Amino acid sequence: MINIKTPREIELMRVAGEIVGDTHKYLIPYLKPGITTKEIDSLARDYITKRGATPSCYNYNGYPGNICISVNEEVVHGIPGDRKLCDGDIVTLDICACYKGYHGDSAWSYPIGNVSEEKHYLLKHTEESLYKGLNEVKAGARIGDIGYAIENYCKEHNLGVVKELVGHGIGNHLHEQPDVPNYGKKNTGPILKEGMVIAVEPMINLGTADVYLLDDDWTVVTADDQPSAHFEHTVLITKDGYEILTKR
Repeated sequence: MINIKTPREIELMRVAGEIVGDTHKYLIPYLKPGITTKEIDSLARDYITKRGATPSCYNYNGYPGNICISVNEEVVHGIPGDRKLCDGDIVTLDICACYKGYHGDSAWSYPIGNVSEEKHYLLKHTEESLYKGLNEVKAGARIGDIGYAIENYCKEHNLGVVKELVGHGIGNHLHEQPDVPNYGKKNTGPILKEGMVIAVEPMINLGTADVYLLDDDWTVVTADDQPSAHFEHTVLITKDGYEILTKR
């Protein structure tokens, strides 16, 4: 069932989204060679809680971290630990916060120090693919329009579109209907309606689109060990377009 949010729910989600966006901004100065992913996770937890929210990811289906931190070939759901970021890495922070029962969700990939031209290319075009998808968002459009725009752009730039992982509706549950794939056909899928809130999140690989799950049962990595990038915003569907709730 796809939920249309009430004005009160939308206001709470605006606050949750603002906290998520601000958490990203807060963490950026710390993203330097030598910091561990566990240290980043702790900084995120402390900031989110100080803002009166809770980390949505913590213990979600047993997930042990407060945010998901994925490095280089890790596509999503990397578990924070003792790994230190190194010059030339790219790191994805997938941050979710719950405020008074409602969630915000935004992932962003960052370069650490001096990254290769290939990684810059991946970051640039994955971020752009997010906005290509968002350009299709408005009341009366269809979910397939979003996925088609993302997939078409990434294919033009010879990048691999992960199909096993998708965006989603969001509200008083972190993951709700509808699924929002990063591939598809125009004029297919559920119709977007004013008051719906969805998370659009292309997960794009420099090489093959194929991925697999590590033995920790969380971390998804690329099949060819090439780097992956992930950009995501939570957006409210409006009559004429969309409102980004997780502004950075």
